Amino acid sequence: MTRNSRPVAVFDLDNTLSGTAHRQHFLERHPRDWDGFFAAAPDDPPLAQGIALCQEAARECEIVYLTGRPERCREDTVAWLAAQELPEGPIHMRRNADRRPARVTKLEILRRLGGGREVRMLVDDDELVCDAAEKAGFRVVRARWATASEELKVAQEKEGRT
Repeated sequence: MTRNSRPVAVFDLDNTLSGTAHRQHFLERHPRDWDGFFAAAPDDPPLAQGIALCQEAARECEIVYLTGRPERCREDTVAWLAAQELPEGPIHMRRNADRRPARVTKLEILRRLGGGREVRMLVDDDELVCDAAEKAGFRVVRARWATASEELKVAQEKEGRT
């Protein structure tokens, strides 16, 4: 089986593979400190359940990372994934000026990925993203192993920042 014919397993990063609790305080300020929030991402601890699921999925699937992090965080994100010994794979990030809700941007990319091959699963912590993906016919694994953050939920939906 060639790489392009393998099914795809799509993983979110924040609160799915990486824990963001240590940087939530940047979102509790007014105005929110987005530069500080994203600058602290390299120090995110790995979330064991998400990491294990990703490594397990890699046995049968090509791993694709789908995050609301802005493109300017790519270098730090690539380094963090490598440090966790996660499979290499394409990383889809939000364009720096894109402020659409995560449920819109992520579904758009999922549809593109599913255009020519099977999307085996989406693993994400954002309930609105999960709901939209399920409604569109994708299999979803809801990453409920991290502590939910109201600030992050608002940021994902209303501010289009992650």
